[in-house]
Amino acid sequence: MSAPLRHERLLAEMRREFPHFAIVPKRSSDLQAAIGMLLSIVTLGGQRTYVDRYHTVMFGKLYVADAWNGMDDAARYILLRHEHVHLRQARRMGFAAMALVYLVPIVPLGLAWGRARIEWEAYVETIRSTAEVHGLASARALEPEIVRRFVGPDYGWMWPFPRTIRRWFRQVIADLESQAC
Repeated sequence: MSAPLRHERLLAEMRREFPHFAIVPKRSSDLQAAIGMLLSIVTLGGQRTYVDRYHTVMFGKLYVADAWNGMDDAARYILLRHEHVHLRQARRMGFAAMALVYLVPIVPLGLAWGRARIEWEAYVETIRSTAEVHGLASARALEPEIVRRFVGPDYGWMWPFPRTIRRWFRQVIADLESQAC
């Protein structure tokens, strides 16, 4: 019998920490389909891959996009590290408070400080886990994509200041470099 894959070990840890945690295909959820339609409308078509490409933690479950099925162990592990942060945020803040912070302040589109902070905490884990799995060069290569997600329609243009995101990103990389020494 072979050892469990890295993402399977992390899933087991997540299930111990969150006993009701489950992975649910987004396509099987009417709520996720409705959210996908709403996001496509409010972003004027800018976010039309919510069901296909984006994974979402909600109600203690991870709703996985179609892309989940094609992901290898490393990609699933990195994704689960990101989503684990969101599960812990929801526990710490409570679902209603997290939803309010995520969806409302300051405005839903264009300058959503709460959403940006919540996502930033999880993307720090994405950067760290990418460095762990693939090395610092691969983690550095994430910068343009992460900046694009923050300032583009993926999250409703949640932070219109790319320099701020680049500064955050580079600080995380600098911290990882200093830990590697």
